[in-house]
Amino acid sequence: QAQLVESGGGWVEPGGSLRLSCAASGSFVSIDAMGWYRQLRVKEWDLVASVSGGINTNYAESVKGRFTISRDNAKNTVDLQMNSLKPEDTDVYYCYARIETMEGYYSDYWGQGTRVTVSS
Repeated sequence: QAQLVESGGGWVEPGGSLRLSCAASGSFVSIDAMGWYRQLRVKEWDLVASVSGGINTNYAESVKGRFTISRDNAKNTVDLQMNSLKPEDTDVYYCYARIETMEGYYSDYWGQGTRVTVSS
C-alpha cells in the first residue's frame, strides 16, 4: 500500500515564495503521474501542476510562470516551487500520484493536504 506525505505549507506575504514537497512511500511497482491539486469542493479537484513520464509538465493558467513542478523519480518525490505568490493562491494543496500497485493495476493516491496562506 502506498501513501503520500506532504510538507512545506505555511504563511507568506504576497510576492513571497514557498516550496511544497511530497514523498511517496510504501509498497508499489512504479509511479506514473504526480502532481498538485486544490480542492474546489467535495470530490472536485482543480489542477495546479502535474508531471508525467518524468518530463511532461502541465500547469494551470493562473500559475504559469510563477510555479515550477519537479520530480525525482529515484526518490519518488514531487516538489512545487511557488514564487510570486498572490492572496488568491491561498488554499489547501493536495499531492496526487497515479501509482502502479503490487497487484498490477493503477490507482490514484492523495496526500493529507498542506495549507498555503498568502496575506499581508
